[in-house]
Amino acid sequence: MGRTGYTCIRRTFCWLNLIVWLCGSVFLAAGIWLKLCYQGYATLLPEHAALSADCLFITVGVLSVVVSFFGCCGAWFQSRCLLISYFSLVVILFLSEFLVGSLAFVFRGGLTKTVVNELKTGIEKHYNASDRGGFAAPSVAAIWDNLQSDLHCCGVTSYEDWYAISSWPEERWVPQSCCRSRYNETEWYEGSDRTPYIE
Repeated sequence: MGRTGYTCIRRTFCWLNLIVWLCGSVFLAAGIWLKLCYQGYATLLPEHAALSADCLFITVGVLSVVVSFFGCCGAWFQSRCLLISYFSLVVILFLSEFLVGSLAFVFRGGLTKTVVNELKTGIEKHYNASDRGGFAAPSVAAIWDNLQSDLHCCGVTSYEDWYAISSWPEERWVPQSCCRSRYNETEWYEGSDRTPYIE
């Protein structure tokens, strides 16, 4: 292969890594935006906070930027050390992604059940209607209320997830953020005014 062909391959490799670097920067920016705008959503699953969307986006962004940096600089400066680091990181990332993807596929039923149970436990034990938290660190109650208002839902699997939780033991109440469509005289919104519950 002539010198011209080698230069063409090297430049193409640099451009491809530059595109990967730009995509990684977009993922990193999206992760930071999610962290700032939807701060606190990870507290709904405290044991799996590292698997929240913002953390995953930031991790993918940082890894993409670092790997593409090694590849681009290694090709441009013809550095053997940087190119070996680049290919080693690519192989490690590929094997890690394959392993994680395979495990997630095999245990997909168990993962869903674990997430649902953890969300229900959060409602039962950590929802406190009087604690609204602050702007920088919203409480579990504020996050659940925002989530239910935005998604027009009630509870994890049904509105009954809110019955007899620690905030209102032995009561069949739901938060006012719940979305219901028919009137039912036996169920009420949370609070002392006992506003009729819409079912």
